[in-house]
Amino acid sequence: MSSEHAENAGPENTAPEGAAPEGIGVDGAADVDEAAEADPTAAADPGADADPTAGADPAADADEASAADVEAHAPDGVEADVWDVVVVGAGPAGATAAYAAAVAGRRVLLLEKSELPRYKTCGGGIIGPSRDSLPPGFELPLQDRVHAVTFSLQGRFARTRRSRRMLFGLINRPEFDAQLVEHAQKAGAELRTGATVTRVEQHGPSVPDRRTVAVVLADGETVLARAVVGADGSASRIGAHVGVKLGQVDLGLEAEIPVPPSVAEDWKGRVLIDWGPMPGSYGWVFPKGDTLTVGVISARGEGAATKRYMEDFVARLGLAGFEPSISSGHLTRCRTDDSPLSRGRVLVCGDAAGLLEPWTREGISYALRSGRLAGEWAVRVAEAGDAVDARRQALNYAFAIKAGLGVEMAVGRRMLALFERRPGLLHATITGFRPAWNAFADITRGSATLGGMVRSNGMARRALEVLDRRMDTTSGVGPAGRGVGQKERSASPEGDGANVPETPKGAEASEGAAATDAPEAP
Repeated sequence: MSSEHAENAGPENTAPEGAAPEGIGVDGAADVDEAAEADPTAAADPGADADPTAGADPAADADEASAADVEAHAPDGVEADVWDVVVVGAGPAGATAAYAAAVAGRRVLLLEKSELPRYKTCGGGIIGPSRDSLPPGFELPLQDRVHAVTFSLQGRFARTRRSRRMLFGLINRPEFDAQLVEHAQKAGAELRTGATVTRVEQHGPSVPDRRTVAVVLADGETVLARAVVGADGSASRIGAHVGVKLGQVDLGLEAEIPVPPSVAEDWKGRVLIDWGPMPGSYGWVFPKGDTLTVGVISARGEGAATKRYMEDFVARLGLAGFEPSISSGHLTRCRTDDSPLSRGRVLVCGDAAGLLEPWTREGISYALRSGRLAGEWAVRVAEAGDAVDARRQALNYAFAIKAGLGVEMAVGRRMLALFERRPGLLHATITGFRPAWNAFADITRGSATLGGMVRSNGMARRALEVLDRRMDTTSGVGPAGRGVGQKERSASPEGDGANVPETPKGAEASEGAAATDAPEAP
């Protein structure tokens, strides 16, 4: 649900990409919620070196080392070959970044810790902005086309709104992600699976010159690049290196439930959105052929209540008698407005940057759009002859993100604050006020954006201004610091060479190193 107009501020090449977490049982939801308090940046040294480009001497940084120079200075055991761009994580954000850099003619290496295809916890909703961000010739592996939405308020006051035109599509992430990777490979990117990244270094013995970044793998191998894109999910190691700060963390639980043909037919072409019992929570049912994707999401710190909501939701739907083929949980994380998007020659995108819609926690469209921009600007960073130029290109990338997706996230935070306080009002408006339903339909199709509507609709703008005066929604932090610990809110960049700890079991989500993608909502 994000504006795309500002993304054209990037280079002319266009392309698309995101990812998700490793599954955990719903029965462990409370434990996961508690364990997930651990911050992947917790081991970072607050006194570690800041951005190595800050205050750099342009003369000293203008290192135009040739490939022979690099080989001569490469440490023993380190491969002398230097890639133009290395992308960490092969989810939608990473695959799109790799595609964008590869179509520009650069040597691109895409690293993914898992074998492909792999399961990802994700609702799998593909809204208009996602469709518009796919590579040319990409055929969506749609499992269903949504023409109707049933809204309910904690299981009551259900009402179904319908549309003659498709609102959005539904996909399974294994097929979708694998297809994006295939497009990146066809464009010239090289894929390496089974490659877990432990850290990146921008100075030290592993780095032969100031134009090079060292990507260190779990097996001890070091890969060298002129630019690195971190797309390794919300528990990102690359995000820890950059110093990503979080303003909102939510816990999602999801189950893939196979159902008989009669039940599948009842849900065909229709999804359910249930506004939940905890502030800002909601549940969903997304039909995908003979399987229903059922899930709920709420603020982290409410694991037991979120688990109860999931159990009650499934029972209320009459699905408790069907055995899920997969039950999983994951965390979604939103950045603060002032959270960095780069450090030196390293950029972050998608979940690794905390880019997703705060209200719905929709992440695929944000992954695809930010991935394209990251890939395009990584090409510019790779071409930079010194630290000053590299910094300039990284700042241009940040500007493009903030001018487009950043604006949409700001509006989404305000909508979440309203939803937390007045879910009944929101339900009544979207089900009983036709212009509100039409706006919902336009946003999901991609013909309008939430931010654009607020800017152009005086009544909506004034209502949100009143809301802003009543609560803190403009600080760049989610309402009431939603699910966020102090360390996450003020994370320091990880020191080069620091070893980022593993994400607690059940809270991890891989887009290469450790990732997660938000449940898709229309």
